[in-house]
Amino acid sequence: MPDTSLRIDVEGAGAVGALRTAAKRAVWTFVYAPGASATLQDPFGVYSANALAQHGVEVVRFEFPYMAAKRKAPDRPPLLEATWRAVIDAVRSNDRKLVVGGRSMGGRIASQIVAQGVKIDALALFAYPLHAPGRPEKIRDEHFPSLKCRTLFCSGTNDAFASPGELRSAASKVKRAKVHLLEGADHGFAVKKASGRTREDVWAEAVAAMAEWLRV
Repeated sequence: MPDTSLRIDVEGAGAVGALRTAAKRAVWTFVYAPGASATLQDPFGVYSANALAQHGVEVVRFEFPYMAAKRKAPDRPPLLEATWRAVIDAVRSNDRKLVVGGRSMGGRIASQIVAQGVKIDALALFAYPLHAPGRPEKIRDEHFPSLKCRTLFCSGTNDAFASPGELRSAASKVKRAKVHLLEGADHGFAVKKASGRTREDVWAEAVAAMAEWLRV
């Protein structure tokens, strides 16, 4: 079944594009945003949408205004957050539970609006950028104690933005957190050839971890 294109109005920024991947007998809708340098067609997002549909999860992927305008620099945080809120309002349904999140920056901004009080059922954060590479003193977890919903952290053990120990420590501030580590994967989910695994193997593990977590 082909994806359905959506246009969602964001106050102060016009409309942004989104793609809905339908799933038969869907119980969940997953709203996904990519990392800062990725687009609506980022490979992990595309793979996840198609794979999760096989698990009965509808997926809506969207792009931020700066992506639509083909600018490299991300929008300011208030606009990023406003975009997330607009997309959630547009796709929320009484027929399905709602899980939001994404990879790297996309997931980080989602976690911020959830901490501010946006009501959802679950939060899925892939490769959460806990700090900039080489800057562990500037941890982006001050809002974690305000996350009250079920939260999945899924990151690689070689992620320069969060070591396994740093991620577990930060996740401990979230009351209902689960951490799933992807052995040998970096921030972009790449693995060394010597591992015997491919990036797509890592994607498959990440999606399987999310699907199992949603069934709990």
